[in-house]
Amino acid sequence: MLDILRARLAFGQRTVPLPEPHETPVAEGFRGLPALAAERCPAECATCAGACPTGAITPGAGSGPRIDLGRCLFCPECAAACPAGAIGFTREHRLAATSRDDLAVGSGDSCPAVEPMAPDLRKLFGRSFKLRQVSAGGCNGCEGELIVTGTLVYDLSRFGVQFVASPRHADALVVTGPVSKNMRLALEKTYAALPAPKLVIACGACAISGGPFAGSPEAHDGVGDILPVDLWIPGCPPHPWTLVDGVLRLMGRL
Repeated sequence: MLDILRARLAFGQRTVPLPEPHETPVAEGFRGLPALAAERCPAECATCAGACPTGAITPGAGSGPRIDLGRCLFCPECAAACPAGAIGFTREHRLAATSRDDLAVGSGDSCPAVEPMAPDLRKLFGRSFKLRQVSAGGCNGCEGELIVTGTLVYDLSRFGVQFVASPRHADALVVTGPVSKNMRLALEKTYAALPAPKLVIACGACAISGGPFAGSPEAHDGVGDILPVDLWIPGCPPHPWTLVDGVLRLMGRL
């Protein structure tokens, strides 16, 4: 027992505090909120849109392109293809939104908005929020990042947010993956098993728009036309801080 205590003391404090609004807690190579320079964008140029593997970019003459974060894989293909250097990526991790339309960003746009849940829901879930996750055909990228939020570094449970094994014990359903044909019924049954009131969180590009699987006959283009989504968290996969920030803002904790 003494050896265990000594090892634990030597390990030190690893849980990190929530980042302040002016802080950037992600690694140097992280690609977050796009930075679009409309003044550099040549008129009628659609090179970036053609380079995007998921059709996330809408060209705009004069106003510059708009990027749908819900479809974006945050790969550098568009930035590499743009002849004028009008597209880049910042290290801004706050990308979640409560409105699907807010995920479309253009030149000069700031972080998408997350509206806190209604006061009656905040009274229920504001300090104890239980999540049930369903992988609806995901690649395990988003699933892995969700697991990381429970590690001692991020420690999402310190805010009263925990993943539970049974939908009967859950307040919200977290969906990952594009919702394959074989998983749709299981997803719908899981949602039906959650007691009311209940929320739905779409996690990752696949759950939001189908991601790279959009248009496939074997999968739906995300969960939005199947279940009512209350929070959209973009990314491929989302960074743990993006997940933590989105959930806490939905709870009204930030």
